[in-house]
Amino acid sequence: MAPYVPRTRAAAALRMKQITLDNQDRTIRRIRAQLATERRGLDATKKELEETQVALEASHKVIAGLTDIGLSMTKKIERMKVKKQQVRANHMECHQKFQARIHEAEDSMQAQHLIIEALVDEKDSLLQTIHGLQEANNAPAPFDGEWEEEPEEEPEEEEIEDIPLGEGEIDDE
Repeated sequence: MAPYVPRTRAAAALRMKQITLDNQDRTIRRIRAQLATERRGLDATKKELEETQVALEASHKVIAGLTDIGLSMTKKIERMKVKKQQVRANHMECHQKFQARIHEAEDSMQAQHLIIEALVDEKDSLLQTIHGLQEANNAPAPFDGEWEEEPEEEPEEEEIEDIPLGEGEIDDE
């Protein structure tokens, strides 16, 4: 079939207006479909934006909490450093006191050693003097030059009698 050919100019103009209206109608439907698609995309984007905003707020809360924890830990670390310095200072002070006591004990031991040496020298001198006097008096020598040290007696511990159970009870009668 051959395409429809209008017979009059008015019919042709009318047909052209009809074609234009059909084209505009298709364009409007296409644009409405695009608009609906864009609205759905916009709604999805809004929903994603809201979810992102909620997640961002939650993230900010977590960051604030972690910051508080970090600040708390920093304060604790600072307190621990101060405490460590105090402990170290106390340790050094105790160490110095202990070293001073050790030096005092060493000095005391050296002084006692010198006194002992002086006493031994004096004892030897006295023994020689006694021996010389005895020889001069022709008396027998009470010392043969060697000392016999008496063994140190350990104090005896008091023995506690074992009292069998049931015996040794105190009667109040």
